[in-house]
Amino acid sequence: MMKQQLLIKNATIVNEGKAFSSDIFIENGIINTIAPNIRKVVSDTIDAAGLYLFPGIIDPHVHFREPGLTYKADIHTESAAAIAGGVTSYMDMPNTIPNATNKTELAKKYELAANTSFANFGFYFGATSDNLDEITSLDANECCAVTDDGLYFTNKESLLVEQPDVLRKILRVSPKLVAIHSELESVVNDNLEKAIAKYGDNMPVHMHAHIRSEDACYKATKLATEIAGESGNHLHILHVSTAKELDLFESYKDITKKKITSEVCIHHLYFSEEDYDHLGARIKWNPSVKSYADKIGLLDGLRNYQVDIVSTDHAPHLLSEKEQHYTKSPGGGPMIQHSLVAMLEFVKTEKLSLERIAEVMCHNVAELYKIDGRGYIREGYYADITLVDLDEKWQVQKSNILSKCGWSAFEGRYFSSKIKYTIVNGNIAYKDGRIISEPCGVRLRHKL
Repeated sequence: MMKQQLLIKNATIVNEGKAFSSDIFIENGIINTIAPNIRKVVSDTIDAAGLYLFPGIIDPHVHFREPGLTYKADIHTESAAAIAGGVTSYMDMPNTIPNATNKTELAKKYELAANTSFANFGFYFGATSDNLDEITSLDANECCAVTDDGLYFTNKESLLVEQPDVLRKILRVSPKLVAIHSELESVVNDNLEKAIAKYGDNMPVHMHAHIRSEDACYKATKLATEIAGESGNHLHILHVSTAKELDLFESYKDITKKKITSEVCIHHLYFSEEDYDHLGARIKWNPSVKSYADKIGLLDGLRNYQVDIVSTDHAPHLLSEKEQHYTKSPGGGPMIQHSLVAMLEFVKTEKLSLERIAEVMCHNVAELYKIDGRGYIREGYYADITLVDLDEKWQVQKSNILSKCGWSAFEGRYFSSKIKYTIVNGNIAYKDGRIISEPCGVRLRHKL
């Protein structure tokens, strides 16, 4: 049987704190050799001269909406948007319909993705106050982590930081990483009541920053980190949105030495409350986009290792849903297709290095979630690779958005870097603006 082979020549590889020129020989989906001047005759060769080669981006926080909400997104469309953005693996949250809060529903999601996903996939197990037995019995490869994220939209009792005793129990029994949505709904609801009393339901969207406030986030994260500190177990804080919360995190460079870790989302690095005036509910996320000082502070936290990973919280809604009045407009929006090129803009302005981007979007994600064989450019690892031209300017337009919802908060924006190739398990899945393969994603596997 003929072996599948691919040779990448003359790339500048960004990996493990270095940027260096080399070739990569791939065989049967695995990186076989990394060396200069590899001389092999193979059927597929990419001349990557002038391109930068990253490990395939891993997005650890998405909402692809399948099953149950496929009118706005599904695994097929959103994984297509993922590979168009250089993302080769993703991890999807449990707030689909039905919620993935038991092993039966979780297994169904894996079955769906196995037939339709262009990128590699993992799924979170939804944590509630009444499924501790199932959480306890999870094995290393049944889910990527345990979380309450998104579940509070349908069951407020599932927001773990509002249930300290339940959070303590889950931290104690979970064999998997516990990742939480850290806002106090009690504070949010009080702020909302006051805002409705003043403005009515159709209040200005900029009020979102004050309803889902700094106080709601900081108090929740402080409580959650104190609980985790008592137990000594690892806790991961999702989508940190305030500079004040950073004081609760240590700044070790080595993520494996941390017991409390955190992520920041692209939108919290890019937008601030001044942007509500022209973007409106397109930038309505939960937690909210907040002040300019928060935006700058979060980028500082990424530089100084208080923040460990970057995600998108990709959560598509129809634009008609977003354009409803404030109390009806849902939080969330598409982001995965533009995550890497958005982060590379910080390289252009010398606020981040290429090497740090590889850490927070590839290496650290693989370490935190114990993903087997991915997140690095190493011999023997899966050939998940993203090739980028750092000097090709292009504009985000409706015509080039692949997410099913068909819009982006970045519409009209120019980016100065462009994804040229996305390689998934050794397959060239995306090239020069086109998807050129069938779905070739596989289930992520995790180390014990």
